[in-house]
Amino acid sequence: MESLSFSEVDYVGCCGSSQFAKQMSLASPFPSLPNAISAARDIWFNKVDVNGWLEAFASHPQIGNTPSTKINKTQTSAQWSKVEQSTALATATSSTLEELSEWNAQYRQKFGFIFIICASGRSSHEILAELKKRYLNRPIVEFEIAAQEQMKITELRLAKLFSAKEMTAEARDHNPQVMMKKAEEDRVGIIGGHVIAASETSLGTPSQITMRTRPPITTHILDVSRGSPAAGVEVSLEMWKGTKPRPLFGEADIGGWSFIGSSTTDKDGRSDQLMSISEFLNPGIYKISFNTGKYCPAGFFPYVSIAFEIRESQKAEHFHVPLLLSPFSFSTYRGS
Repeated sequence: MESLSFSEVDYVGCCGSSQFAKQMSLASPFPSLPNAISAARDIWFNKVDVNGWLEAFASHPQIGNTPSTKINKTQTSAQWSKVEQSTALATATSSTLEELSEWNAQYRQKFGFIFIICASGRSSHEILAELKKRYLNRPIVEFEIAAQEQMKITELRLAKLFSAKEMTAEARDHNPQVMMKKAEEDRVGIIGGHVIAASETSLGTPSQITMRTRPPITTHILDVSRGSPAAGVEVSLEMWKGTKPRPLFGEADIGGWSFIGSSTTDKDGRSDQLMSISEFLNPGIYKISFNTGKYCPAGFFPYVSIAFEIRESQKAEHFHVPLLLSPFSFSTYRGS
């Protein structure tokens, strides 16, 4: 697949932070959406400062208000905000909107910025309940949560940005040979998604974790065909315990995988704990499996399994292994 490049304006539309947009522009082009998301997470959490975070927060309309270019920095981001809040607005009553407005004002007075939440697919009642819950947080805790929610929004918008570019390219490419080559590359990409080696260079030197606050292996699922998290998907985690050191391609692995834990993704597409919180991971080969057939019965994949290896030198790191899914393709990446 040809690497895709976008302008700073495009990246501003995805995030709202000029610092983020500049760094993404410098890091581009990206060979795939997972590469772009991996870079985006590194830039957002490690290179954008407090002012950049606040700039991004300020680029969103208040939940319940009509998006416009006066707040959203681009016409595209205004349109995306409108779509992302469509479920909330469609389920809101006049009393709910009034209560949202009152709680938004209280929230802003306490924390100094508007309430940030990935609103895609969420009703007004869900958002209001989350607002009330997060209002009780300490400012330093809430600031971090808001940044995490902003990253979810950015990931969704990057997926839309890449999807639009790819559709434009497909419409332009009428040469049969070009189309055949692209189809072959897509097939290779799908097969390669089954075994993803943990990258040791994409994000520089791994950070040292002294005390975990979450399980060392986590995941979430993004439905890129709808531009929203995939909720209600069954997920399981296993570790290789076979007689051979590792599963081998083309050989049966019956009885080799040992079950660790399972969960179902929530409305944010994130799974609950798949394993206990421990300081160090046992080095070895792990496999996350997703019941995609139940989630998307008309799709191409009855299930998706992603195998990956954790080495001795990585046992103190965190491994976030997401699934970016559509009915006829999927991809993954090593997150943090």
